[in-house]
Amino acid sequence: MNEALNYPADLSHHNAFSRLFQQGKLTFGLIAPFKGYADSPFPDISDLGDLAELADQLGFSALWLRDVPFFDPHFGDVGQGLDPFVALGYLAARTKNIALGTAGIVSPLRSPAHIAKSAVSVDHLTGGRFMLGVSSGDRPIEYPAFNENFDNRAERFRESFELIRTLTNPQTHDFPLFKGTHYGSLTGEIDTYPKVKNRLPMVAIGRARQEMEWLANTPDAWIWHGVNPNDTAKIIQKLTALNQDGIWRPFGYANFVELLDDPNAPAQLYNNIYLRGGSNGLRAFWQEQQEQGLSHVTLNLKPTTRPAEEVLHDLAENVLAKL
Repeated sequence: MNEALNYPADLSHHNAFSRLFQQGKLTFGLIAPFKGYADSPFPDISDLGDLAELADQLGFSALWLRDVPFFDPHFGDVGQGLDPFVALGYLAARTKNIALGTAGIVSPLRSPAHIAKSAVSVDHLTGGRFMLGVSSGDRPIEYPAFNENFDNRAERFRESFELIRTLTNPQTHDFPLFKGTHYGSLTGEIDTYPKVKNRLPMVAIGRARQEMEWLANTPDAWIWHGVNPNDTAKIIQKLTALNQDGIWRPFGYANFVELLDDPNAPAQLYNNIYLRGGSNGLRAFWQEQQEQGLSHVTLNLKPTTRPAEEVLHDLAENVLAKL
């Protein structure tokens, strides 16, 4: 589906990017806390590290953490509950091979310089296993708590993205220069540390209120949600048509997944995001998506009621191993 575009040469040796994104292959990541918690917005995270280790051993491609600074009762979910960068430090020590990513850091609510420092730190400690996913945020109620403007978040997202990239690219981060409007400016008088060996991959999470042309040319990958599976190939074709530099930018999306006991229960999709079925049914669904060019699925197991270890084994043995 993406043969016309080239794999990004400067990311071909980055452990996380090359593990997650392989042309013609669909990979799977897990959203923290890597298990179901259907009846509560507050998951039990006592087994977070154990499940991360198991996912690593079973061959999942990535572990993703969300950035949810507050509990919004109307939103009804706190993700893993822990600060994503603190949790990443813990997961980095508990895992060996699996990629670690954020899905995604709400960049308009954080200092881009601090995001860059945290991201490079995780990438350094994991030997290149980190993917920085950033988003614009979708909960207006959080913005007053940070004294930030919700209405201009799209513009600030773009500037934050540019500044973070400047600070995490080996070609630009030696005594870097940057002229900011919403954030700070860099005059070339201070430098970054630690240095990155390979450019840090940056992923747009959600639409982030950006135009398709920006998504086709700026982030290294794009992970959306609420995608009609019949539109996957059309979206990828549009991204390819809008691309200007000949570099492949993979496309993925998120699903809430309720994995049923009956492996042959057919896949049923609700509201283009809630996917319900047995492992064989889900594999057939994702096989079709792989054929359309989908590169990565982030699995949020919140609605699944089966034991966590059983679910991960079922997915690994009947989906990952057979696609």
